[in-house]
Amino acid sequence: MNNQRESESTTTNGVQIRQSRRLPDFLHSVNLKHVKLGYHYLITHLLTLCLVPLMAFVIFQAFQLNPNDIHQLWLHLQYNLVSVIICSAFLVFGATVYIMTRPRSLFLVDYACYKPPSNLQVKFEQFMEHSSLTGDFDDSSLEFQRKILERSGLGEETYVPEAMHYIPPRPSMAAAREEAQQVMFGALDVLFANTNIKPKDIGILVVNCSLFNPTPSLSAMIVNKYKLRGNIRSFNLGGMGCSAGVIAVDLAKDMLQVHRNTYAVVVSTENITQNWYFGNKKSMLIPNCLFRVGGSAVLLSNKAKDKRRAKYKLVHVVRTHKGADDKAFKCVYQEQDDAGKTGVSLSKELMAIAGGALKTNITTLGPLVLPISEQLLFFSTLVAKKLFNAKVKPYIPDFKLAFDHFCIHAGGRAVIDELEKNLQLLPIHVEASRMTLHRF
Repeated sequence: MNNQRESESTTTNGVQIRQSRRLPDFLHSVNLKHVKLGYHYLITHLLTLCLVPLMAFVIFQAFQLNPNDIHQLWLHLQYNLVSVIICSAFLVFGATVYIMTRPRSLFLVDYACYKPPSNLQVKFEQFMEHSSLTGDFDDSSLEFQRKILERSGLGEETYVPEAMHYIPPRPSMAAAREEAQQVMFGALDVLFANTNIKPKDIGILVVNCSLFNPTPSLSAMIVNKYKLRGNIRSFNLGGMGCSAGVIAVDLAKDMLQVHRNTYAVVVSTENITQNWYFGNKKSMLIPNCLFRVGGSAVLLSNKAKDKRRAKYKLVHVVRTHKGADDKAFKCVYQEQDDAGKTGVSLSKELMAIAGGALKTNITTLGPLVLPISEQLLFFSTLVAKKLFNAKVKPYIPDFKLAFDHFCIHAGGRAVIDELEKNLQLLPIHVEASRMTLHRF
């Protein structure tokens, strides 16, 4: 158990497979180009940054004027029409440029998570008993699944689809549709009830589910169920893994920047009814132990009137695509094993690849959110290391100075453990993610 966070060893037919379960240390090899990218994003708001001190200076100077100065200024403007026109034109032009170029404020009005009925809960012993009774798994695979469950961080109250409660399981297209509808409609019903938003008010719909992409699409199911309006802009994202939720939010954000006075709904889920693996390849058995029934729906708005009731305001979205790297491309791969059984294979490099992407995003995000004192410390040590080959570790900024709460992807206990360590967080900062993993 002490070595669990560092590695996991599995022996099959005399061949030892060693899987890394540790994220790369963020204290090493911080890439300067990602810091530059963060500052590039910062400079895109240069006009706003320049206007703030200018306006502060003008206001300060205005408070320094006495009544006689104001009278002289009035006389000067009264008999100098050219100055008045130039000044007015400058103010109008500046205000127009600012209004046209500033991004619209986006608000997360509310969200809802689907809570399945209690009869779909599965305890560890029940899970193992059903796996044994199917007859598809050998003793080595059953023992492997038991170890994964014990170390996963999952609790005894997570849910699996109804089709998997039967012996033998009954996966089918109809059952998969039923799971998708229960999850999506269950979350949306709660969301609409909590926000008092009519489905007809929704202008943008984004749905993401990696493994189940039927025809008609999942987004079409929602349009049909709630009779959404005919000019709705709907999108269905598939095959994008755990990152799809953030990608969906980013897409909705871009759409809300274009379309005024609009609501957007983002529905995020995964479907496992038809994607349960009934073979004995270890890397393809892990999803069986980790994936469960769940989904969420989020209501986003660019309406100013929603500012008061919104739970959050969307400020930054940072994305980095690692698909050009072959190892990253193959780290989560749907395929058939030697027996022709389909499943999702998780590469042993998955943790390192995910950590590399996360490090890139954090490095890029730093200049956008951190106090100037933290940025100077971080940037100075990084430049010293790059220019002078100094044997100093890059300074890892204290992100607790920028954020009150952290929502870490609950993809496994090892992920949460390593991020807690790498970002120097306290147990209270990762408690929400741990309990989400434990319960759902």
